[in-house]
Formats: sequence, structure tokens, C-alpha cells
Amino acid sequence: MGQFSEDDLRAVVARYEATRTAALTERDEQLRAFHAAGWRSVDLQQVTGYSRETIRQALRPEVRRATNISRRKTLPRPPADYRSYADRRPYVVAETLTALNGPTEGVVALPHHLDWSGHAEYDLSRLGRLASMYKVVLTEASTVDDLNTWLNADLLLRLWPALWLPPQLRRRWEEAFPKLAAIRMNAA
Repeated sequence: MGQFSEDDLRAVVARYEATRTAALTERDEQLRAFHAAGWRSVDLQQVTGYSRETIRQALRPEVRRATNISRRKTLPRPPADYRSYADRRPYVVAETLTALNGPTEGVVALPHHLDWSGHAEYDLSRLGRLASMYKVVLTEASTVDDLNTWLNADLLLRLWPALWLPPQLRRRWEEAFPKLAAIRMNAA
């Protein structure tokens, strides 16, 4: 910041805003004068390069005011009972952790209904790919059988604290299996 203060910066912005407003007012007055002298809107547009909307707002200041006011309006709010897709998404949760008997080694190729990315092969000896596969299966599983087939309870327990999962999914699993919440808390 050195040699300049916040007041100096505010003064620069204030001067710019004042000159910009004055220049805009002068330009609009001049365009209205040309229009009153017989220039058509399309002629003003062609010569100046301004858009049709800019010319329209210059010739009719009330249009510019109405446009600026409408831009300041807040966006409509969703209904009071609105729930986001993340809150409505039907995540599947295993019935028991002991039923998760998926592979623990080798290269696994997930079926297309779970992973349609084109990179559906996962080398389970690589921790990053293993975690990625677990995230995909947890978020995309549509049946408990998907979970039981592709996840392993011991690996899930080991990976759980480090998995990046949607909060709604993590909450559902931790409510069903408090052991997962305890593991995550102990890891933190």
C-alpha cells in the first residue's frame, strides 16, 4: 500500500464515477439532439457502434432508469418447502458392514451403471485409485447389492476419514453406522 492510502483510492473511484456519470449524461443529450434533428435510431447505431438497446436508453432516460431498477431486484426465492437435489438424492446405505465383501486387491473394472467416466478400471494397490473407486461406488450405487459387491468393510473403515463425500451421503452412512463417525472423529 505504501505511498497511497485508502482515502486516495476512494478519491480516484469517486472522480471516475463523477466523470463517468457526467460523460454519460452529455452523450445521451447529444444523441437526443441528433435524433431530434432527424437522425434515425438505426443511423445513430451504425455511426456510433452502440447497440440498439444503448441507443434506446439514451433517447429515453426513463427506460434506462427502469432497466437499472429491474436489474437491482433480488432473484425470486424458492418455495419454503424447497429441498435441493443433494438433499433429495436417494443415496443407498448398506444394511450391515459385514455384508461388504468386495475385492481387496487387483484391478477392478466397475460396471457402466456405476462409472461411465471412461476410466472405470481401478488398481486397488494405488491408494488414490482405491479411494476414487470407493467414492464412485458410494455416490453412484443404486442397490445394496452394488455396495456389497464392490466395497470391502475393512477397506471402507480404513478409507472413511479421508474420503471426499457429499455431506448428505456421509451423514446417512454415519447415522446408520456410528462406528464410521467415531473413526472419522478419531482421525481428525
